[in-house]
Amino acid sequence: MRISFQPMFNRYMDTTGAIPGRCGLLRCQSEWAEILREVAVEAFETMVGVTVTVSKDVEALILAEVTGMVGIAGQVCAVFSMRCSLKAATLLSSQMLGVSLEEAEAQRTDAVGEMCNIIAGSFKAKAGMGETCVLSIPMVLAGTNFQIHSTGRTWSLGLPLYYEGEPIWIALNIKV
Repeated sequence: MRISFQPMFNRYMDTTGAIPGRCGLLRCQSEWAEILREVAVEAFETMVGVTVTVSKDVEALILAEVTGMVGIAGQVCAVFSMRCSLKAATLLSSQMLGVSLEEAEAQRTDAVGEMCNIIAGSFKAKAGMGETCVLSIPMVLAGTNFQIHSTGRTWSLGLPLYYEGEPIWIALNIKV
């Protein structure tokens, strides 16, 4: 089943990086979209030696069979997430570990969780959150029959990527 995740986010979905009414905290949130893009590209280049491309298509269809999440708590409260297909998760695991695709299947959820941790940690550092925020332990869900809901009002920054021809959706849901 292919689903577009943009409608799954609330009406505050944005790809410009401007949180309504929240500029001036840490590095300006208008820079967050570029920081998120930059750290995602760097993480894939460093960890798997592959350049991901950023899609201009915010309606990109993602076969989301694996979803990784890392919480950010402190001066900013947010959840970073990455959604991808089993194929993309297995390929990520294979390239991170330097093993065959068959060997990588058992480690694919760990690889997604680790990539989420790396991207969220890099984002936290580059956005100036350093010592003011902490990260949770990564959580990874496998399956397609679920929805993620945040309590309270959130603003979502989403970024569709292509990794080895496979679409991946990364997002930062920020409590406002």
